[in-house]
Amino acid sequence: MKSYVFAFILVCIVQISNAQSETSLIEKTLQNYIDGSSYNKIPQLESAFTEDATLYLTTKDGLFKRFTPTEYSGFFKNKALGTFNGRYGKILAIEIVKDIATAKVEISFPERGMLYIDLFLLKKKNEAWKIISKTATRVDENK
Repeated sequence: MKSYVFAFILVCIVQISNAQSETSLIEKTLQNYIDGSSYNKIPQLESAFTEDATLYLTTKDGLFKRFTPTEYSGFFKNKALGTFNGRYGKILAIEIVKDIATAKVEISFPERGMLYIDLFLLKKKNEAWKIISKTATRVDENK
């Protein structure tokens, strides 16, 4: 009987360890997105996405539009590489189901009084997690 309990405990530990490592890998992908967009590091930003990812965003003109990762990273191309641009990111939630995941990230611009929530859909491909879709909405009171 004791060996069954030990085996059950061992299986639980392995499952918890696997979930923690998958969460860490997703956090790394999201951090590439956050750091790449906060410090105008286009290669780092683009590394977080699959090539064919879709980004659904509202433009400055109020139009709802679909962007590619390359179009999105273009928003940061005319800024000084490696210089902080006032954009802070914080991972709020991650939920994993086998090889897919969702994530919620808060993006803030305190000096401009702007706050956004970004929602991501991620897929594990070739042992790496990549963003396959993103959308965002502005949630501050000044919008």
